[in-house]
Amino acid sequence: PAQMTPFVGREREIAAVLGLMRNPDVRLVTLTGAGGTGKTRLSLQVAADLLDEYEHGVWFVELASIFNPELVLPTIASTLKVKESAGTSIEQTLHENLSKHNLLLVIDNLEQVVSAAPGIGKLLSAAPKVKVVVSSREVLHLRGEHDYPVPPLGLPESKRKQTAAVLAQYEAIALFVQHAQAANPSFALDEENASIVAEICMKLDGLPLAIELAAARSRMLKPAVM
Repeated sequence: PAQMTPFVGREREIAAVLGLMRNPDVRLVTLTGAGGTGKTRLSLQVAADLLDEYEHGVWFVELASIFNPELVLPTIASTLKVKESAGTSIEQTLHENLSKHNLLLVIDNLEQVVSAAPGIGKLLSAAPKVKVVVSSREVLHLRGEHDYPVPPLGLPESKRKQTAAVLAQYEAIALFVQHAQAANPSFALDEENASIVAEICMKLDGLPLAIELAAARSRMLKPAVM
């Protein structure tokens, strides 16, 4: 899916995950972290950077609305437009279809159906040219899995006085400004509000989702009021 806003920061994390995915010995990377840490957005950015490296494409499998583990493989099949054959299970159909394909699966929100993880493992065994990036609040405990904990966005290291120009370079503050300006085009980071915006971002622990929700209030509230 196309993203509606520019991607902010995460250069170090993107490079690390890309390094893992380009390692021929790595087949499965799980991006882990609490809700709101930006796992999905990071996985999509990595996927976008890898688009040209897989002969049969990069595919995004959204599991946000799936709560039954038995629906995970059918959802993957539906995303890939793989139809179940009469007398053949969807698992076997997927294995046969993907056995010679070179593609990347980006599977989002697996934590709510984590008991389906062994099916992902079997798929990787049956399709040696397929790789998988998963976003989950917990690891999958699969053989060959590489866990990558997604950290919060970059924040000032202390509350010492810094200029607006310096504070604007921190990832969390840059994200706040981006979404504050979307809600209120007249919003600008200046010497009067920069330290307050920094304090808001620190109180929100640098969590992207929380920062975006707070910044959206800029339509009605100044940072000092927040």
